[in-house]
Amino acid sequence: MASHTSTTNNVHTSFLIISDTHNFEAATAEEGCPLAQKMPRVDVLLHCGDLTQVGGLSAYKKALKLLASIDAELKLVIAGNHDLSLDGEYWATHLDEDDDPNEHDEAIEIMTGKLAKEAGVTYLMEGTHHFTLSNGAAFSLFASPFQPECGEWAFGYPRNVDHFVSKAPGNVDIMMTHGPPAGILDLVPGKNERIGCNSLLKAVEKARPKLHCFGHIHEGYGYEVKTWSEQGRNEVEEIETSVRKAGVEDAGEERRLLRVGRETLMVNAAIMDDSNQAVNAPWVVEMELPRKA
Repeated sequence: MASHTSTTNNVHTSFLIISDTHNFEAATAEEGCPLAQKMPRVDVLLHCGDLTQVGGLSAYKKALKLLASIDAELKLVIAGNHDLSLDGEYWATHLDEDDDPNEHDEAIEIMTGKLAKEAGVTYLMEGTHHFTLSNGAAFSLFASPFQPECGEWAFGYPRNVDHFVSKAPGNVDIMMTHGPPAGILDLVPGKNERIGCNSLLKAVEKARPKLHCFGHIHEGYGYEVKTWSEQGRNEVEEIETSVRKAGVEDAGEERRLLRVGRETLMVNAAIMDDSNQAVNAPWVVEMELPRKA
């Protein structure tokens, strides 16, 4: 039987998690739309991709305007399969006659240049990144916009390719990907099919982060806690964690102790439903993170 420990050398840190906003504008949203409400101030905003519907420079600027309206010290953003021109390889090989070959470079400039800085946005490429907050919390985060190919969209790889075998992170606190891992919040009911990625699932099991957030599958919106095997770990740290919806009046809150290395909080934060209506609420996750040494 494993023993359980906790530590006071942790910092309570809040996250607002969204995904699949697809050109969302509060001014044109349906009445009662959660994302159109004033969002709570958080330490970190995580956007898991699909800022737009099909890319486009004006659409990226619109996305930055949305992100600028959210009060967070750190705003981390990845692309998704709908953000076509943010994928340089895709853009170079899928140009139509009326497409601008330079749009990829211009899109990257929007997401990493002056406009992004004014919005407080940090755009992440695939890989592991490290951050320290003013509250003293320090965390590592693995980001990836890639998912198995599904039609002619960006950031795809063949489903039989182990995309993450050489990219799987070691011990990280957070994973933020556009697509879900296999079997976790990835069910498309209309097709009765789960379309998450097996390669990603293996990577998440190897890393065992405290939090893994994603989107892509609108119908998979929700959260769950994934329990991993013990693998001979005799002592497990427990951290305080809570999950609630933002922009929803009288939303309930679930609090629990999360066993680090044994459990991962999985969050599908797709704002749009299967009809592309922005009815799903952003998730607010609060958890303890290590204090910078």
